[in-house]
Amino acid sequence: MPTSLSNLVLAAESPIGPLTLYHFLFVSAAMFAIGVIGFVSRRNLIIMFLCTEMMFQAAGIALISFGRYHLNHTGEVFVIFVLTIAAAEAALALALVVWLFRRRATLDAAAWGEMSG
Repeated sequence: MPTSLSNLVLAAESPIGPLTLYHFLFVSAAMFAIGVIGFVSRRNLIIMFLCTEMMFQAAGIALISFGRYHLNHTGEVFVIFVLTIAAAEAALALALVVWLFRRRATLDAAAWGEMSG
């Protein structure tokens, strides 16, 4: 009887089994696809920038999972660079969105298609 009880406890601790590289790559690909679809389908500039951030995070998940799979820290190092680029992009995007909103009082990307230099 104690062996079946211990098997029940072990099964309760891990209900889905061990996660593999494919699980993390699937989550990363799904996040990247959602980001691409959101970027292409939405016209609001803030939503478009949030979708690019989601794509950066998906790339980070893939890099970390490959680094863990190969048992080295190269993936984590690349994620630090990706996060740095994403932070710089977010700062520039926020400044650009504020500037564009002050000029035309809209954040619709189609309204900015006819800009002249």
